Amino acid sequence: MLNRRSLLATSAAALAPLALPFDALAQKKKDTLVIGLTLEPTGLDPTAKAGAEISEVVLYNVFETLTKINSDGSVTPLLAESWEVSPDLKTYTFKLKRGVKFQNGEPFSASTVKFSFDRAAAANSTNKDKRTFANIATQVLDEHTVVLINKEIEPDLLFLLGQASAIVVEPKTVETNATKPIGTGPYRLDNWAKGSTIVLAKWDGYRHTEAVQIRKVSFRFISEPAAQTTALLSGDVDLFPHASVSRSLPQFQNDKRFQVVFNASRGKAILAINNKRKPLDDVRVRRAISAAIDRKAVIEAAMDGRGVPIGSHYVPGAPGYIDTTGINAFDVEKAKKLLAEAGVKTPLELDLVLPPPPYARQGGELIAAQLAKVGIVAKIQNVEWAQWMSGTYGNKNYDLSLILHVEPFDLVNYTKPEYYWGYQSAKFNEVFDKARNAPRAADRARYLGDAQRVLAEDAANVFLFQPQFITVAGRNLRGLWKDAPIFVNDIAALYWA
Repeated sequence: MLNRRSLLATSAAALAPLALPFDALAQKKKDTLVIGLTLEPTGLDPTAKAGAEISEVVLYNVFETLTKINSDGSVTPLLAESWEVSPDLKTYTFKLKRGVKFQNGEPFSASTVKFSFDRAAAANSTNKDKRTFANIATQVLDEHTVVLINKEIEPDLLFLLGQASAIVVEPKTVETNATKPIGTGPYRLDNWAKGSTIVLAKWDGYRHTEAVQIRKVSFRFISEPAAQTTALLSGDVDLFPHASVSRSLPQFQNDKRFQVVFNASRGKAILAINNKRKPLDDVRVRRAISAAIDRKAVIEAAMDGRGVPIGSHYVPGAPGYIDTTGINAFDVEKAKKLLAEAGVKTPLELDLVLPPPPYARQGGELIAAQLAKVGIVAKIQNVEWAQWMSGTYGNKNYDLSLILHVEPFDLVNYTKPEYYWGYQSAKFNEVFDKARNAPRAADRARYLGDAQRVLAEDAANVFLFQPQFITVAGRNLRGLWKDAPIFVNDIAALYWA
């Protein structure tokens, strides 16, 4: 006869087999990920248009490059196996990885590298780094060896070849990569519900697919700071890089479900000035606008104090940085005097175009108030990201615009008179050319300092601050970048502990 204790033991033993599958399921490591982003890409081909929001989705995930940029700014091989650089620093010989295929089954080879770089340099190219590729002659030595010959020295070439503009594309798919991207990366496009979500799925044909632990990743687009906070706290989003959550930061720091990472960046927040428009073509007017703006107050408004003032298009920590914040220091009376010297009758009305990110909307309101104190009426136009890309960046239809430039080595844009701010200076071109072709690091740093000083003295734009980004993620997510030299989400490096 069974007593009560025996009955309980027998019942537990009978139920044990039923409990095992449930326990195993509960213990199974999570293999999906939801990432929140502020901006939705307008297309998924980073060679077709500028915009860091594209690389945040596809770089190193769908598309790959010869080199790979790491969190600390170092460069390591990706599609390249190794490389050699000639003594004159102009010729780079790359040995390529073997057995690599594109997601449509076509082989990766030196010929596809040549096709990609020649296409980027072509007359009809819309690649934002077209000039960089136009400086390169690409030669195929054999199927797995490609040589890049530079007309001029480019000290940062290995870094530039790891950026989204340098992806290697499959010739048959270039016309449809904006909506149906085909690369050599570990993920393929699964679905794009425009206005909501992009889903990438693990590609089993990837050369290292066994090491990829995240099976599916969804990118959700959330621009409002309050909505970003809600999505994280509710568990709808697992990871939010450079999140706009400064005002709710204690909630995440005091919640054991989360980890918070503060990311150093090479980003430059600027008030872009359309140098081609009158009276903004007058350096005195541009200097007046610069003098009217209190950078520290803008950092408080736009970034809740998480930023460092800058005086040129360069940031502390970058090679050759010099402090130029004193050249156009905050001085309301000086701003008024400069406008009078330029013959400007106040009130001067200017358009101030603001894209969706909170730093722009929040900082833009304060900038408009500051400009009003010197007689400049900044008429705010809040636009969506696609409008900013086409109207402001593309058609140059603006007077002023608050925007963040995130690429580390982008001083070259000031040598492009066709670039959206329309700046043109023979003096800047001369010193930048010297910097780029200086074989000694010390000489290059000196010339870079000269270039920064020229931009500050010309008030080419209003240089505001270097931001500090905040990443919020689930506590058990591993592989996060400590710093953010470029905007990218390397999904294959992430995993759940």
